[in-house]
Parts: sequence; C-alpha cells; structure tokens
Amino acid sequence: MACVDNLLGDFLRAHRSRVRPEEAGLPGGGRRRVPGLRRDEVAVLAGVSTDYYIRLEQGRERRPSAEVLAALGRVLRLDAAESAHLRRLATPRRDPEQPERVGAGLLRLLDVWRDTPAIVQDRYGDVLAANPLAVAIHPGVARRSNLIRVMFLEPDARTLFPDWEDLARQSVAWLRADADPAGPRLAALVGELTARSPDFARMWSRQDVRLRSTGRKRFAHPVVGAFTVDYETMRVGGGEHTLTVYHTAPGSPDADALALLASHAVTPA
Repeated sequence: MACVDNLLGDFLRAHRSRVRPEEAGLPGGGRRRVPGLRRDEVAVLAGVSTDYYIRLEQGRERRPSAEVLAALGRVLRLDAAESAHLRRLATPRRDPEQPERVGAGLLRLLDVWRDTPAIVQDRYGDVLAANPLAVAIHPGVARRSNLIRVMFLEPDARTLFPDWEDLARQSVAWLRADADPAGPRLAALVGELTARSPDFARMWSRQDVRLRSTGRKRFAHPVVGAFTVDYETMRVGGGEHTLTVYHTAPGSPDADALALLASHAVTPA
C-alpha cells in the first residue's frame, strides 16, 4: 500500500511512468533506466527545478502552486478527473462526515421504479438504499454492504460479472475520485482490501482516477442467465451520494431478462 503520508508523490510517480518521452516531445528509443519520463525531464517540461520536483515526489514539498499543478497536469497528460484529484492531493482538506441518510423523496422514487434497478451509495461504496430489483440483479447489493468489498472479496462476483477485471478497475478508479484522499475511512478501507486482495492492491497502486458516468455492464446471472444493461449515474444528496440506475432497450432480450428477474424478485420464495 502506498504511504498515506505521501499521496501526492505516489500519484506523480505513477503517472510519470506512463508518459512516453516521444509523447512529451522528447527523443524516444535508447536504453532508459525507468519507464516513462525521468524526474528531471518532468521538471524541465513543467518549468520547475529538478530539486523542487524531487521534493514533491518525496513528500518534502506539499504545497505546490496552482500554476505548478497545471503545468504538471499538462506534462503528465492528466485528464479532467485526474487533474482534479491532483489538486485535492496538493490542497488536502478533511471532508466532513455526511449523514448516511437518503431523503424520503428519493426513497419513494426508488420504490416506484419497480422495473428499474436503482442503487444509492456514498463516496466509499457503502449501499445506502436499493430497490428490490437492484438486490435481485446483484445479490451483493444489500443495506450497509460495501460494493468495493463485494467486488474484491466475494467469490461470486467473478462469476456474476464476465468483465470482472474491467469492472473492478473502474470501481477502484471511482473510489479514488470520490473519497476523501486523506480521510480515515478511505485509509481503513484501502488497508483492509490491500491486505485481503492482491488484485485490489495491484489496481490501487495504478493510481487510476475516473468519475462515475455512464456505461454498460454484463451479467451472467444465476436465475435468468446472460444479459446486459446500460447504467447512468448522477449525484444526489447534495452531491455526497451517487444514484445508479440500470436500464435496457425496450423489447430487447435484455429487457425480457430484466422483466423476468423483476417477476422473480416479487415472487415469494
């Protein structure tokens, strides 16, 4: 696990290793002792001294200016989500603990969406609310469960999701983008998963950052077999919670599978 005291340096080091010299306008080829850019190359391209950049990576300099951060973002080819995360690491602030309550209006909406799986979770992957069809489509979705733990620690997850590797990497990148990087909740979750899952440790060390948005998810469901859903995510609860809604094209085999699963979800065992 990366040292929690040097989150900024860990992030810079990981992303420096991904930039090929030719992508930065430098001569490529030849024998290089490190993958990606060297520290002195990053420093020159960003317009700072090599000593200053080394201190950033080593955690001895923790307050780079906005101009330096912008320059580093350009050199390291960071996208908008990665650049925002870089700024959070450089200007740490403790996010206040948010009440784990979902508004009554949103709960009613989830209840009305009986044919549409919907889940509300917090920034750390804890499930705050889910309607019955969401529980049926993904048995790991239960009140108070954590979807990151389910993904990495429940053996059934690898069977349920044929694209487990991709989905697991997305979940790790979402966690890094959403959670308070210096907060105790994230440190505890990352520490637990790193100790219990080599796959999580490998993916967390990549320093990937990704905002939740839209996508597709394939299921190999034990009840209705294979089907695919699209999903949309949006911020709710003042931006502290995430609502994920699954949907399918009307009249498609995927919609039929979801309808069958909905029927199964409301049928008494």
